[in-house]
Amino acid sequence: MLRLATSLATPARFSRRAGFFRASSSSSGCRGETPRAPPLPPGTLAASRVVGWSSPASRASPARRAASSRGARASARPVDPGPPPHVALVTFSRAPGGRHELGLVENGEWVWTLRRPSRRGPGADDDDAVDSGGPPFARAGGMIELIAAWHAAGGALGRTAAEILETERRGDPVPLASVHVLAPVPDPTSVVCVGKNYLEHVGEVDSSLPGISAAEAPAHPIIFTKAPTSVVGPGASIVIPRKRKTTRRRSEGDAEEADPDPADPFVSDQIDYEGELGVVVGETCSRVRAEDWAEVVFGFTIINDVTARDVQKRHQQWYLGKSFDTFCPMGPWIVPKRALFERHPPVEGSGGRTLRLDVGTAVNGEPRQGSNASKMIFDVGALIETVTAAMTLRPGDVIATGTPAGVGAGMDPKGFLKPGDACEVKVEGVGVLRNPVVAEE
Repeated sequence: MLRLATSLATPARFSRRAGFFRASSSSSGCRGETPRAPPLPPGTLAASRVVGWSSPASRASPARRAASSRGARASARPVDPGPPPHVALVTFSRAPGGRHELGLVENGEWVWTLRRPSRRGPGADDDDAVDSGGPPFARAGGMIELIAAWHAAGGALGRTAAEILETERRGDPVPLASVHVLAPVPDPTSVVCVGKNYLEHVGEVDSSLPGISAAEAPAHPIIFTKAPTSVVGPGASIVIPRKRKTTRRRSEGDAEEADPDPADPFVSDQIDYEGELGVVVGETCSRVRAEDWAEVVFGFTIINDVTARDVQKRHQQWYLGKSFDTFCPMGPWIVPKRALFERHPPVEGSGGRTLRLDVGTAVNGEPRQGSNASKMIFDVGALIETVTAAMTLRPGDVIATGTPAGVGAGMDPKGFLKPGDACEVKVEGVGVLRNPVVAEE
């Protein structure tokens, strides 16, 4: 692997010999090693109202190659995201439209404002400890800077949840429910996406959306991108844009404006959801080998790859149909890799180290998608190897790893999003990304 940016000392090679992928002795071990914040005081808005935690539910059913309306609803069992992660990074403001700040969230309840260290970066030794005298990370690009610093400090293994809490909690926390949570990376330099990466979704696309791609499982990853300007955070609206007035010529040199047809007011009436696991890159890297994928990953988030299907098909190249403003909900936070792996360690398989996380989507409470990341055709390592063979990835870049079956286009009748809907994407160990759907005013 060619490294384009050096990192701090790496404690061990990322391999089974380092013991990194072994399950921790206790899923809640970090709570016994560091003090835990007290529960929310009585009368405080529950954290579930912010990040959407739900009660346990049954696991996703086996993959299916095609999905009809009945099939999608029958096979998509509710996905349980599990308890909130021990630690997560969040971008937030204290009031709507307020200054962006970065925070450390503990157990989905409390958030500490993160400040730039006045001497050394995260992970400093006790005899040269970081004090809290530095200014806060208070600009939109600050998350990218923080990701790079934390990733370098943690090395290939990353820091444990206990280490992060011990090092980074300073000052007084505030309830997470009292702040406005934004996209964790509000302005990523790249949002790289993957098409047809679950076998059951391949059949769904080929049967219901002919002409969008070759009618078969891909031999190589299908890579495309979304505009960074499409990114919005949890709770932000997915906005269906309206058609603009059109100009009609009555005679030479004479023209008039015409309002859109009231019966067809929107740019697209085929707005679809695609719930996906998001991978957040931690360092500048190129030519990464598949087996080294976790060395360059900082953490994980959730992506809803919202798509205008008719625009996607009309232009063949998918960029426009997937890049309308607000069409890339992201969040609610970033879970650092080791904090996730302490509860959900990747497993060794014939194809290398594989993530086993349930991924699902519900619309208005109705489960539509439900699968597991282990069922990806191309796992995270293969995707990173493919992408970095052609382009350089940088800290804060996000890879949306593909969506399972159950999209609205695969239903009969179609299950496209409409104003008034509420869409939830759940990823086990990461959380819930909830967004309402509205019409452009």
